Amino acid sequence: MLEVVKWIASISGMVAALAVAADLGRRITGWGFVLFLLSSAAWITAGLLDEEAALSTQNAVLFVINFVGVYRYLIRKVSAKAPAATPRPPAASALRRRG
Repeated sequence: MLEVVKWIASISGMVAALAVAADLGRRITGWGFVLFLLSSAAWITAGLLDEEAALSTQNAVLFVINFVGVYRYLIRKVSAKAPAATPRPPAASALRRRG
């Protein structure tokens, strides 16, 4: 049973990382975070079954962080009027070339 839980944790974590890193849009990234939740829950279970407190604690924290990702990408509504990103000021070297 423990080995199955560890394999579920590992595989779901790898697929989640791929989904988030691929940056294929909000929905795919959000589902990547859902997979990270599954992975963290499986690692918490494995840590408890194997009496590894550090593994369980680390993944309990990661579970909360991943839930924030799920909230940001799947639950929270993005306003159409919200600015996309704050534009960066020009680099100092670009300013020197102009003047």
